[in-house]
Amino acid sequence: MTTLRIAILDDYQNVALTQGNWAALGADVEVTVFTHNLATLDAQAEALAPFDVLCLMRERMPVPAELLARLPKLKLMVVTGARTRSIDFAAAAARGIPICHTRGGDSFASTPELAWGLMLACARHIPQEHAAMRAGGWQTTLGTVLAGRTLGLLGLGKLGSRMAAIARAFEMEVIAWSPNLTPERAAAGGAALVEKAELFARAHVVSLHLVLGEATRGVVGAAELALMQPGSILINTSRGPLVDAAALLARLDQGGLRAGLDVFDTEPLPADHPLRHRDDVVLTPHLGYVTDTTYAQFYPDTVDAIAAWRAGAPIRLLTA
Repeated sequence: MTTLRIAILDDYQNVALTQGNWAALGADVEVTVFTHNLATLDAQAEALAPFDVLCLMRERMPVPAELLARLPKLKLMVVTGARTRSIDFAAAAARGIPICHTRGGDSFASTPELAWGLMLACARHIPQEHAAMRAGGWQTTLGTVLAGRTLGLLGLGKLGSRMAAIARAFEMEVIAWSPNLTPERAAAGGAALVEKAELFARAHVVSLHLVLGEATRGVVGAAELALMQPGSILINTSRGPLVDAAALLARLDQGGLRAGLDVFDTEPLPADHPLRHRDDVVLTPHLGYVTDTTYAQFYPDTVDAIAAWRAGAPIRLLTA
C-alpha cells in the first residue's frame, strides 16, 4: 500500500490534529505537523521533498517556482482562507498541481476587533501600565480618549466598513481613502472620502485595510508619516509591506507617533528586529485571523479538500 504523505505547515499552536478529522482520510495517510516556520528555501526543500500534499496556513510560507521545482513528489496544495498571493500559480499549473482553499473563517470580524484592541492599547498605554503593575508600579502614563477624535481608514471594503461601524459607537469621525474609492461608496461604508494627504493630516488614528499589491506596496511612506500630527496612532493589521518599514522607524524616532502592528515585512519578525525593543509600538504576531472559530473551520475544510481530491473531484479550486 502506497502511503500518502501530508505536511501541515506553520501550525504554531500545534492544534491542527485536534481541529480536523484527519483519520477519516484513511489508513494509508501519514500526517506530519510543522510547528515552526521553515525560514529558508533550502530548509523548505529539504523538509518538504518527501510529501505529496502541503497544507498551508494562509501566507505564512510562500511557495515560489524555485521551491516547487525542488518538490518532485508534490501533488496537491491546500491553503487556508479564500485568497493567497504567495504561491506561484503558473508554476503549479505547469506541474499539474491543483490548489484548493478553505472557507475564510471569521476574519471579517476578528481582524477589526484586533485592530481596535491595538488602537486602545496604544491610546491608553496598556502594555506599559501592565508591565509597571507587574513590577510593583502605579500610574506612569497619560492616556488618549478616542471619543471626538478622527479615524482615518485606508481601505473601506468589508473590514474597513466594519471598522467604521465600530468607530461610530466610539463617537469618532470617520474619513477614508483608497485608490478607487468614490464618495458614494465611502458614504455607504460609513465614512467621508478625502484625499490621502488630508487623511494623514487630519486623522488622530490611521488604520490600514488595503489589499497588498504593486499599487499599494509602500502606500504609507515618509511623506504620509510626516503629515501625522503629534500624539497620533498608526494601526496595521493588513500586510506589513503596505508601510515603508524604514520610514516608520525614522518617524517613530522623531517622537509623537505610536503604532500598533500585527503584520510585518518578514514573518515571523526576527528576534533582533528594532521594533521589538520600542516602547512606542504595540506588537502582536499576525493574530488577526488566529481565533478558535476560524481554525475550527480551516482544518476540517482542509481535510474535506484532500478527501475530495483523492476521490477525483477537487473542491474550492484556486487558479490565481
